Amino acid sequence: MTVALRPGYEAIQLKGWLKAHQWLLLRRLTQVSVLALFLSGPLFGFWIIKGNIASSLTLEVLPLSDPYLLTQSLFAGHWPETSLVIGALIITAFYFLVGGRVYCGWICPVNMITDFSAWLRTRFNIKGGAQFGRESRYWLLAMTFITATISGAMVWEMVNPVTVIYRGLIFGMGLAWLVMLALFLFDLFIAPRGWCSHLCPMGAFYSLLARYTPVRISAVKREACNDCMDCYAICPEPQVIPPALKGTDKSSHVITGINCSNCGRCIDVCSKDVFKFTTRFYKPTDSSNTFKQSEVLS
Repeated sequence: MTVALRPGYEAIQLKGWLKAHQWLLLRRLTQVSVLALFLSGPLFGFWIIKGNIASSLTLEVLPLSDPYLLTQSLFAGHWPETSLVIGALIITAFYFLVGGRVYCGWICPVNMITDFSAWLRTRFNIKGGAQFGRESRYWLLAMTFITATISGAMVWEMVNPVTVIYRGLIFGMGLAWLVMLALFLFDLFIAPRGWCSHLCPMGAFYSLLARYTPVRISAVKREACNDCMDCYAICPEPQVIPPALKGTDKSSHVITGINCSNCGRCIDVCSKDVFKFTTRFYKPTDSSNTFKQSEVLS
């Protein structure tokens, strides 16, 4: 009987465990470091950043604000302080450059919970579950703005998992534990990658910043692809891969889908090193587009 291997098994054998997890490890380090920066003040009195992930002041100088929160505030009819506007513009410019949903894969603490659920589903071969259209998140995004307009308040922020978790970490977990457990169980048993990849309005908002993002992942060696499907299995948004990986010679090698989070897991798990971080302007040279037959078949 043939035993199905978990995504990345061949990459681990060829590249070693560390290289086959390098981008995952870097993401986790980034996520934990961001949490530590916000918590160092209230927990240990070492104030590098004052505030929370929605609105903060770094080193008493640099204001940073969540543009999604600012947009909700405007829909609610509240004009924010100048520092909040400046902070939101800074964050918007940053995510425009590196990819809007980089926030989801590299900063958001919920990502660690839902990734763990996805890992367990694969590890224990949990199948099935409810299906939500990936456009559902955009309908929910619109609803957060509509409710803000009708109520005159940022209603979504009362239940936003990111806000609840950060509030819980600073003031005591309480309800945050229930939110984290609900997200974990929802993705594990009800809908595979249901929250981050199908429903989260915050992710939908940040994806809109990625339409012209310069930093992108490209299938630079797509001719070497052996159709192992590991990149599809590991990717939280696999629908963004085919245009770049399975395109014609004249089509772009660049993954341009706005819901790609630039997480780098496709780079990690590919034993043929098909994927690489590039810019959206990447064009393969003759040398990078040519492979020996032995390379393609090996």
